[in-house]
Amino acid sequence: MLGERIKKLRKQKKLTLEALAGNELSKGMLSLIENNKANPSMESLTYIAKQLGVDVGDLLDTVSSEELRGILEKAEKIYNDDDPKMTDKNNQLIKLIEPLSDVLPQGYEAARLLEIYSYSLWKEKKANWLEASESAAKMFEQLNISSNRASIAIFWVNLRFLEHQYEESLTIFLQERKIIETTFGYIDPLTRLDLDYRESILHFAVGNSQSAIRIMENAIQFSKEKKIFYRIDDLYRLAACEGMISRDEKKKDFYLEKLRQYGEFADNTFSIHFYKLFHIMGLISEEQEYEKALEEIDQLLTDSDTDGFYNTWFILEKGKACYYLGRYEEALLLLNKVVIPDVHHPFDLSIFYVMDTFKALCQLKLGDKKAALNSVKQAYGNFNLLPSTPFKEFTLKIYKEIQS
Repeated sequence: MLGERIKKLRKQKKLTLEALAGNELSKGMLSLIENNKANPSMESLTYIAKQLGVDVGDLLDTVSSEELRGILEKAEKIYNDDDPKMTDKNNQLIKLIEPLSDVLPQGYEAARLLEIYSYSLWKEKKANWLEASESAAKMFEQLNISSNRASIAIFWVNLRFLEHQYEESLTIFLQERKIIETTFGYIDPLTRLDLDYRESILHFAVGNSQSAIRIMENAIQFSKEKKIFYRIDDLYRLAACEGMISRDEKKKDFYLEKLRQYGEFADNTFSIHFYKLFHIMGLISEEQEYEKALEEIDQLLTDSDTDGFYNTWFILEKGKACYYLGRYEEALLLLNKVVIPDVHHPFDLSIFYVMDTFKALCQLKLGDKKAALNSVKQAYGNFNLLPSTPFKEFTLKIYKEIQS
């Protein structure tokens, strides 16, 4: 923006506010101009340019639309490159966009570049990421583009979510959703589903099950009415998890079957393996079919088509099955191999935090009560700030038993 360009040039030339203001402007007025709180007249702008030793056109310079489109195309290509070998892509994006950040005009290309720029700055722990993010959000509001504005809001919300500040994350979300719904007369269906899905997750995270269920079920119904499948797999997974939490086997099985059908229809391996994981969890916790669970787990762990993300989940279930079969040493060995993946929702964390509870049970059976007590204390501490789930209730029960 104009004020930022003036300030940048003044500092480059090592001029104070007083020196640049000279006899024609007050220091206070120049400060307002530099902070984009006042617009200079053409006469004042000509004077400032003269003081800086540049042409007025240099202060008003903007990037052409054609140039912006080319830069955005290059930025999008880098931003969407998922090659793990490309370890410096955030710095590449910063280097590409930063020289333009002060001269970007209004328009979609400029707003999107600022959005990408802010994400890259945040990932590189740069302090000015929020300024760029807020500027992008304002631009999208002015352009009436709800999808990108919602994406930025969800990004802000996720920052607190990743820190497990669930209450604060929900508060920010509700504030941002209100702004979005007030600002935009029309919100496209995909953006609405993004917002509904995120809100459901957050309500579940803080234990507001009734609100979460209402929003989730409305979103599923909305998806059916609009005949769109966007987010439907995420919503089915969420509904199945809710069925497990509430011990509503009918609901859990209904949505798991829906997810299986979707996974096969869309050839979505992530959904298929989620279904298989919950099926195996059911074999262990409900049907007590431990040998059958082990057989299915071993087949999945040796299958090259199994989604690698789920391997550690299957190893955890194998450890639990071995415990119930009395194979305590093998179970403990498996449980010690489990590495908690990059998950942050309380339900996902609960599935993994119960691992220490099963370690304690194995250690107790092997005669090491001291180790068992340490393990169950670890599990109890992990669960302390999480809402109630069957995994938390199970851990509290075992904690009391081992403590006694």
